[in-house]
Amino acid sequence: WWFWIVNKMAFSWSVSPSVHWRTCVRLCMCADEIMQQETSPLCAADIISELKKKFAFLSGGRGQDGSPIIIFPEFPSFGEIGDQEFHNVLTYLTSVPSLSAAGVGFILVIDRRQDRWACVKGTLLRISVSGHFPGNLRLVLVLRPSALLQRTLSDVLFKLHRDDFKMKVPVIMLSSVAELHTYIEQSQLTQELGGTQQYCHKTWISHRTDIEGFAVLVKRMAQRLQAFGRELAETDLPNSPLATSNLLNTHCSKRESMKVSSNIQLKSLGQGRKILENIREPVRRDPDSSLNPDQLENLATVHRLLSQLNESSTAFDDFWVQHHTKLEMCLRLRQFEHNFQQVLEDLEQATTRVTAFSHVGMSPTHTEHLLRELSSQEEKACLLDRLRVLVVEGEGLVDSCEFADDSVKVKCGELQRAGEKLPQQLQTKRDLLLFVPYLTSLLCQSQEGAESALQELEGYLETANERQEWDMDTVWREYESVLNEELKEQVKRVFEKRTMLQEMFEKRRVSLKKLAAKQTRPVQPVAPTPEAIKSPPSSPGLSRTTSVSDEEENLAVLRRHVMNELLETERAYVEELLCVLQGYAAEMENPAMAPLIPTVLQNKKDVLFGNMQEIYHFHKTTFLRELETYTDCPELVGRCFLERMGDLQIYEKYCHNKPRSESLWRQCSDCAFFQECQKKLEHKLGLDSYLLKPVQRITKYQLLLKELIKYSKGREGSVELQAALSSLLGILKAVNDSMHLIAITGYEGNLGDLGRLLMQGSFSVWAEHKRGHVKMMELARFKPMQRHLFLHEKALLFCKRREESGEGYEKAPSYSFKQELSMSAIGITEHAKGDNKKFEIWSSSRDEVYTVQAASEEIKTIWVREIRKLLTGQLEACRGKREATTWVI
Repeated sequence: WWFWIVNKMAFSWSVSPSVHWRTCVRLCMCADEIMQQETSPLCAADIISELKKKFAFLSGGRGQDGSPIIIFPEFPSFGEIGDQEFHNVLTYLTSVPSLSAAGVGFILVIDRRQDRWACVKGTLLRISVSGHFPGNLRLVLVLRPSALLQRTLSDVLFKLHRDDFKMKVPVIMLSSVAELHTYIEQSQLTQELGGTQQYCHKTWISHRTDIEGFAVLVKRMAQRLQAFGRELAETDLPNSPLATSNLLNTHCSKRESMKVSSNIQLKSLGQGRKILENIREPVRRDPDSSLNPDQLENLATVHRLLSQLNESSTAFDDFWVQHHTKLEMCLRLRQFEHNFQQVLEDLEQATTRVTAFSHVGMSPTHTEHLLRELSSQEEKACLLDRLRVLVVEGEGLVDSCEFADDSVKVKCGELQRAGEKLPQQLQTKRDLLLFVPYLTSLLCQSQEGAESALQELEGYLETANERQEWDMDTVWREYESVLNEELKEQVKRVFEKRTMLQEMFEKRRVSLKKLAAKQTRPVQPVAPTPEAIKSPPSSPGLSRTTSVSDEEENLAVLRRHVMNELLETERAYVEELLCVLQGYAAEMENPAMAPLIPTVLQNKKDVLFGNMQEIYHFHKTTFLRELETYTDCPELVGRCFLERMGDLQIYEKYCHNKPRSESLWRQCSDCAFFQECQKKLEHKLGLDSYLLKPVQRITKYQLLLKELIKYSKGREGSVELQAALSSLLGILKAVNDSMHLIAITGYEGNLGDLGRLLMQGSFSVWAEHKRGHVKMMELARFKPMQRHLFLHEKALLFCKRREESGEGYEKAPSYSFKQELSMSAIGITEHAKGDNKKFEIWSSSRDEVYTVQAASEEIKTIWVREIRKLLTGQLEACRGKREATTWVI
């Protein structure tokens, strides 16, 4: 039962959800718990006038077996009570005790000593024939009329009309309160019935209305927190900085308005404490007195409401911190994206302006003008500083923001490449413009001067060649149209003398092309040329190989991510265990802390912490170290789990002890010792949250293994991963089954003698017994019994499930033993008439037949197959024994 709950919690937290959503779920669960458990369809305030009449009331007493007692006092006008009024009061009274107490059944004490037989009969008929009693009835005790005539009539007429009442429980007619005391102790009866119990009906009504009003107030607060938390958690993140900023301001404004509810909360806490003081008032007045069971349950209810109120507030505060942080990080991310677009657009404009310099000056004046313009563009290129700042900001986002994805890294890389390209373009244009004076000098000088200019040109070319930034083809195209034929020839000769220089430029260009070809760029579709059509086709497997390689790389990244999560959470788990052992367990043996330890907790360290020390030692010295050896090969970590599967069974011992630990914690959770330890450790959560860590951890492993299996299909180690998962699930099932098994009460034998527990589950059961030649169904012929079945290797147990009151493990179900069938003396019929979900189990003599109905046809099939497997194995074993006996003879 409890392991299933923890498993669900571990699963809902293991799919890498954000912290704010987990906190919101806690808030919703807390609010739902208040709404479902602490408020009932019928409240005291709804029927206050009927309750004040006091024709029936809960005294707070209990029978010898814990049955709540409802008293019908002397009420002369009882016959005037309407049916609906009678039904409302009894419905409310039967809903007040705890489920465990109500499950035992109610005892009715009907005081009619001053009435007549007609009143006695009317009361019994109302309870039985009209079906007005809504609870589980256990016993009816009637103080019959004391007058001689009426007493005689009551004795005679009750015997005559017994069948008219159709009571399914004993109805006992009593002559005096002394006779009543033989059934119920005096301490559990009010003074009107000769008892010693103090009861004030007005006080009882006041307590009930106060408690229920407080529950409604807490429920409303939880609903407000839940609604606001869900609104925040379900809000989609905007795509622009402005919208994100507006959303952040809106949520902060709503949060401020929610703070007003803090005053309401403080008022609610005060109201709850006042109710506790009122309930404890009798004990305060008389220290020798004690509270009755109903008053104790009222105390527990108020304490639970106060606890839930604090949990709701704390959960919401934690959630708000996470949500606010998320919005702030989202705003940073959206601002980065906005700035990225702005810088990118500015870079494109600057690149366009530089590219616009497609010509060079035709005169020194023109060239100087272009150089000044280019210098202006370089000054405008200060956006490179903005670009560098933005890159640093993006890298910071990647490191600190969990919402930043790989696109931020891509954008940073794009900015860096663009920032390198623009300065190169500017420098290239500047070098081209600076070459203009040498060529223009050729246009205006004589032939003798031209020779000198050409020599200077040759030297310049050598300098340009050394810088490796000169494109001779570009220069020739620019100036071919402005040179006369003679100068063209002179320039050509200069170029021809520098053949080696051209080769160097060509080699450089080829080298750059090759370097550029190595970079990964998107493939642009182009129309095929005739030559390309005639060329042989390329290899078709290239793209597929690339695709497979990319997919494998992605899977490897995912495997590493899961492995990192496994290791990080394992290290955190070990630290948490050490913290609990040093901060709590060791402190229980600290003499300085001894005065703070309550009596109920003394010498109970092994009960509270179970074998946590053993679990810590295994994980610290063995398991964590072995897991770390698989850091670089996550797909092989299944081998580690398989090798240590036997060691992991230590969790079964811890889980078996958990109900005892939880019960002990509930008794002393508010003691000063735990508060002082928590204060020293600076923990926000109490010890009970950390005691649950081992249960959550053993459940977490199977979720991580499932993730690794999903990303390791077809790889080495995948078989071991699957085997490890199966073994781990087997441990979880064994622990879960054993937790049900230890909850069986009333079985006088040794459960260990029944063999291994194979299956357990709840069913509807009809029992048919054969007495002589007559078959008889049990009294509830058409209503099945609800039974929890435990299938062992040697026997099948029928138990009745009983839900217990309380919280946590104290709310665990228990199972009352009802019937045992030996597997060696039963048979099975797979199909029962009327329903495909039914099957029959019968004794070998067919004196007893049990029709069993499962919740689904699938569950029925599994059970039938397992039972048949057991019976077939027994049959084969018997045959083997007979053959062995025959051979010996």
